[in-house]
Amino acid sequence: MAAADIVDSRSALSRAWNNKEARSVILQILTVALLFGFFFYIIRNAVINLETIGKGYSFTFLSAPASYDINQTLIDYNSRDTHFRAAIVGILNTLLVAVSGIILATIVGFVLGVLRLSKNWLMSRIVYCYIELVRNVPVLLHILLIHGIVVNTLPVPRQSPSFFSESVFLSNRGLYVPSPLPEPLFWATMIAFFGGIVGTVLYKRRARKLQEETGRILPVFRVGLGLIIGLPFVVFLVTGMPMNWSYPELKGFNFVGGVAMKPEFLALWLALSLYTSAFIAEIVRAGILAVSYGQTEAAHALGLRTNRTLQLVIIPQALRVIVPPLTSQYLNLTKNSSLAIAIGYMDIVATIGGISLNQTGREMESMTIVLLIYLSFSLVISLFMNWYNKRIKLVER
Repeated sequence: MAAADIVDSRSALSRAWNNKEARSVILQILTVALLFGFFFYIIRNAVINLETIGKGYSFTFLSAPASYDINQTLIDYNSRDTHFRAAIVGILNTLLVAVSGIILATIVGFVLGVLRLSKNWLMSRIVYCYIELVRNVPVLLHILLIHGIVVNTLPVPRQSPSFFSESVFLSNRGLYVPSPLPEPLFWATMIAFFGGIVGTVLYKRRARKLQEETGRILPVFRVGLGLIIGLPFVVFLVTGMPMNWSYPELKGFNFVGGVAMKPEFLALWLALSLYTSAFIAEIVRAGILAVSYGQTEAAHALGLRTNRTLQLVIIPQALRVIVPPLTSQYLNLTKNSSLAIAIGYMDIVATIGGISLNQTGREMESMTIVLLIYLSFSLVISLFMNWYNKRIKLVER
């Protein structure tokens, strides 16, 4: 009887293995189990080895004083603050470079991509040479070159030129601009601004529904402009303009007051943006060429001018080709911001992954934090771009 059970069990396993779907499930389960086992082995050994040398695995060092300065901060910070606050400052600095870099790289890349297809031979060749020159040089060299240009060519603070009635100054210490100091009633303007955004979204949905049902087109752009800019401006005036400004003034060897964009940030921002824009330009060019030329001819036959044809017919269709590779460039720009440590810009790598690590000796914990931060940024960018790509895809009936 026992021998018969063993034979039945073997035959059941054999049937499951010979079944294509069952074999696929078994292999996936084994793969997942092997991966979990591998990571468990690595993590367990790391924890045991750290405990052996008396370090353990703990994040309590984040509450200790950082005892170092940061040259550019978006929130209040001094050397007596904790490593945790230093990490927050580093995260905000990384976000600042990533967001501002993505915006500038997108604008420059789209302009260059369109100019690359210009019928003007000279313009097309100039853009071609720029793209080939920029994208074939490592990004680190761009960062070091632009940082050297910013530091060595701009004048010292006492000789810095001023703009806009001596409210903006540019020197080798950075770009100094006035900083806003909101008063208590400014919250009403902020509520009007965010209310205007929500109102614009709702109005746009209503306009789209009305157009699909009746063909009537509502002025979405003008209404949105009025709700997002006009309404907060009216509220700002009605509440007595509750906003003061801090202007930069030269005191001693440097400026005091206002907001400073340090040379390290300017160099990193420009280098990453220009480098990434060269790749985006080629992506845009490929996307435009992917749209059938018959679409352009049809638009011209309807009387649309070239710029309106590009805006209303070509670009919307090209976006479906452009967006997926564009997502990769956004991710690359964000990850390349970690090279900021080469010129002393204090991002998350330089703060928690650099000085804090050297001071505390907590390399595993510090690198875990840096890894999770970059992973979070990349996942957020991917989720947003995937959502946008799905939103603009061609809907077939």
